[in-house]
Amino acid sequence: MAAPTTTGPPHSPAVQDGASDGASDGAVDGAFDCALDGAFDEAPVAAMAHQIRQDVIRMAGGPEGAHAGGSLSCADLMAVLHARLLRPGDAFVLSKGHAAPALYSALVQLGRLPADELDSYAQPGSRLFGHPAHDLPGVEFATGSLGHGLGLSIGLALAELLRGGDRRVYTVLGDGELQEGSVWEAALLAGHRKLPNLVAAVDRNGLQITGGTEGCVALEPLDAKFAAFGWQVRTVDGHDLAALHEALQPSPDGPVMVIATTVKGRGVPFLERKVAGHYAKLKPALVQRALAALARAAKGEPS
Repeated sequence: MAAPTTTGPPHSPAVQDGASDGASDGAVDGAFDCALDGAFDEAPVAAMAHQIRQDVIRMAGGPEGAHAGGSLSCADLMAVLHARLLRPGDAFVLSKGHAAPALYSALVQLGRLPADELDSYAQPGSRLFGHPAHDLPGVEFATGSLGHGLGLSIGLALAELLRGGDRRVYTVLGDGELQEGSVWEAALLAGHRKLPNLVAAVDRNGLQITGGTEGCVALEPLDAKFAAFGWQVRTVDGHDLAALHEALQPSPDGPVMVIATTVKGRGVPFLERKVAGHYAKLKPALVQRALAALARAAKGEPS
């Protein structure tokens, strides 16, 4: 495990609600109970991330396709959050709402959605939209429009502090999403208020629908920018489960921003680092090819 690189603000040292609510509709018995104390057990988290990727590919093989690339890149991040960090009552906001397939898979594995409902993804009459709707269990806000999740999360975190509670708020943003001005307005407020119960993560896969982020609107140096706004910044390999678990811990010194360096389309060679993989509608042969590659990767074999 590579330790996360931490950057503090210049003046200080260097939604989706909570974990499983007890339903057990197909969830692995005990595998995904939160384990905030004791040693980090990587195996069940890796199993959840692998299942997320399999489910994403199957949804991309449906009649409407799916946002595959960014769902695959954040699968490890989603698994660590949902399997090990979100406590009952905590809030989660998927600001990059197009990664809904990864969220839906996690909710199925926690027993909050029936597994067979994934087959209806993005189809007429389904409640599993291409972006999450607020009437789903585990979803605080609909987040189809980019740039709003961080501000909504700050509202939840502020409200919790005002009522004297200990609820934590986690949010996941896309890196292309950071080109929205509303993100930086929100980041400025969070740093000013030094919110100790807010943890945000950027899925830094370097690609957006129109190409590389740095060629569209350059974002770097991201760590220095967030640190200048008063955040505790931690840069980490977004596919290292133990490092993610360490980096995603809250800080009493203020809001935490985790910059998770990831690979778009992770685990599926013909989608990895491909702009065309942002949204994919896979034919059956490609679905089988992708699932085979994921199976090999899970066994540590060359893909």
